[in-house]
Amino acid sequence: MKINLKYNSSLVSIFENPNQIITLDANFLICPNRKNLNFDFEVFKSIWLSPILESFSNLAIHESVYDELVDIKSKSFVDNNRHRIRIHKDSSLNSVEKILRNTIEARIAINTKYVIEEDNKDDRGEVKSLAHIAVKNYIYFASNDYNAINLIENAEEWNTGLDDMRAIKMYEIIYYLYKNNIVNGKTLRLLYKYQYHLTEREKSINPNWGEFITKMDKLYEGIK
Repeated sequence: MKINLKYNSSLVSIFENPNQIITLDANFLICPNRKNLNFDFEVFKSIWLSPILESFSNLAIHESVYDELVDIKSKSFVDNNRHRIRIHKDSSLNSVEKILRNTIEARIAINTKYVIEEDNKDDRGEVKSLAHIAVKNYIYFASNDYNAINLIENAEEWNTGLDDMRAIKMYEIIYYLYKNNIVNGKTLRLLYKYQYHLTEREKSINPNWGEFITKMDKLYEGIK
């Protein structure tokens, strides 16, 4: 994934108030596996899953994302922390909200690989997550997926109905953990490198860890 180092007012808002509702995409919870190089789950849990759970008191996932957690360890982690991770359920919507949700879902789906009539797995979690939280007016969706982020950031152009939502990227949360000294910088560097600076292409388009921190510090120099 290409890193887009632009000022994100949503990240500033999270720094100021980390207790806001943040709905997570599945890729925030599933231990990454790239180029046949497995990232150890216990390491992922200690430097990522547990810290974000401790840092943000109102994390949530949609029920469709929960269903995507086929990895036993990731699903067990969520199950063991159900008191700290809320599950958005479409059954909780009233009749008017369900009609609105269906309308927004159709507008989102047309820009993805998800086909409502087939209820296929491709992009299903993000489409249903975004439709639900748009109806409930939950502002923040955190993802490490370029296409999911574009559904929000190109909402007006693509007519997705997500104009009032804001995307938060995984690398921005990595910076949050670093800036607040929640996780050791050397440890976060490993996760950053694995996610954004592993392939030759990524090395050519994304900053290395040191450059990333320097540029983010400059973007958010007012944050303490």
